[in-house]
Amino acid sequence: MPEELTEQELKFLQDVLDFARYGAADRLTAALDLGVPVNLTSGTGDSLLILAAYHRQADVVRLLLDRGADTGRVNDRGQTALGAAVFRQSGDIVTDLLRHGAEPAQGAPSALEIAAFFDLPEMAALLYPATG
Repeated sequence: MPEELTEQELKFLQDVLDFARYGAADRLTAALDLGVPVNLTSGTGDSLLILAAYHRQADVVRLLLDRGADTGRVNDRGQTALGAAVFRQSGDIVTDLLRHGAEPAQGAPSALEIAAFFDLPEMAALLYPATG
């Protein structure tokens, strides 16, 4: 039977998720160096990478990608980091995610579907070369 986490441990892990949200790359680096998994997820399945992409934290996204974050993670709502970056129109993050193997057709809605639905031609232009 797995051990229950203490209140202090749960608070620390919540703080780590916030480091990704708010761009605290130095604090996130320290947490990862202590052994926090790079693919840590929230209770709704949001990975550190999804949170950083959605909140436009390009430095944190690069840090997580360099540490091997899984670009294919899908949260409980079917969203991916790439879809979040497209929705937020963060071209530099979209480009970094694609370079690290993110799949434009993954997720529901996918990054491609998000670009089409919200009429984001700049984002679509970044994605379509990756599909051909």
